[in-house]
Amino acid sequence: MGDLVNLKQVKKRIAREEAAKQSETNRARFGRTKNERSRDELQEKRASDVLDQHHLDDRTPA
Repeated sequence: MGDLVNLKQVKKRIAREEAAKQSETNRARFGRTKNERSRDELQEKRASDVLDQHHLDDRTPA
């Protein structure tokens, strides 16, 4: 005969494994320090400023 399996334990184990996968994903997405976030914001602002400096005005002098 086969081994006896407690379905409650199996369901709990599966739920824990799924929660671990989700938490790993969240750590990769949101787990950044304040310095990393501020550095990224500064880089985005600099890139935006450089782009704006190279932008041609469509306005014609009147």
